[in-house]
Amino acid sequence: MPVIDVHTHIFTHKWLDLLRQRGGAYNIQTRPDGQQEVFRGNTPVVIPQKGHFDFDMRIRQMDESGIDISVVSLTCPNVYWGDRETSCLAARESNDTIAEAQAKYPERIRWFTSLPWEYPEAALEELRRTCENGASGVMVLANIAGRSLTDPMFAPIWAEIDRRALPVLVHPTDPPGVDLMDMTKFDLSWAVGFMFDTTLAITRMIFEGFFDQYPNLKIIASHAGGALPYLAGRFEKGNEVEIPQRRKMKRKPIDYLRHIYYDCITYSPASFDFLVSVVGADRVMFGTDWPHQVYDIRGAFANTARLPKEQCDAIRGNNALRVFGF
Repeated sequence: MPVIDVHTHIFTHKWLDLLRQRGGAYNIQTRPDGQQEVFRGNTPVVIPQKGHFDFDMRIRQMDESGIDISVVSLTCPNVYWGDRETSCLAARESNDTIAEAQAKYPERIRWFTSLPWEYPEAALEELRRTCENGASGVMVLANIAGRSLTDPMFAPIWAEIDRRALPVLVHPTDPPGVDLMDMTKFDLSWAVGFMFDTTLAITRMIFEGFFDQYPNLKIIASHAGGALPYLAGRFEKGNEVEIPQRRKMKRKPIDYLRHIYYDCITYSPASFDFLVSVVGADRVMFGTDWPHQVYDIRGAFANTARLPKEQCDAIRGNNALRVFGF
């Protein structure tokens, strides 16, 4: 049974140079500890690490950790900045870099394609091109330059992803309004804002009937779904009192929470156990967030090791084999 990491990230040097030159609101600042960090305005977003750029280093880390396959993705802020030309260039460059790594390590590397979602025609073309070039799924941030994932402008992209029945990693970024909510200090944009971003995005999908409209989507909610498992009871109560004429869901909220997938990144054994108790071990996959400064390979292995063997094997690899069809 292979161990498959579905939540692990890359950057490329050309992507970072492009961000410096055409990043718009995004900029590079030096932290007090000397590390370079990507900011949106004054909001911290992500700290590039050496492992983001080095696939040889990645393979060594996988060997040392016991990870057989990594499904890599370009992390936030992905390619949702700059104009159409910039977004398309950033997507092509990062996607082609990962495709080259897969060609070099065909048994070890798989990948989520990044798309210029703000330009649907270009996104559809990049989806076609990258699927033909070996992409196994799609990466999307929980908000696309402030737009909800359920915005009608993205409908043609979702329809094609649904037709292809692709796995989609929904990954947070800094949510709109972080400055108004005073999240720019103490990495609150990461600790709270990221979790809020994923939770709100998936909740919108549930209550707007998104999964009835696109039944073949295989959504993977990052970081154990943010606050989604904890809010399951609140969603059920909200559904009970909803105005019937306004209701769009065909099933109960808990049914949708058990329809999508989650990674196992919680940093807490108790939180991990609660996730499994709410959605079931068959809906959770192995993830590490490597090589971010906050990665947790040790915790991912330790938490899954506490489960019965069948559940452990499911989360570490068998669920991903089923979902991705490797």
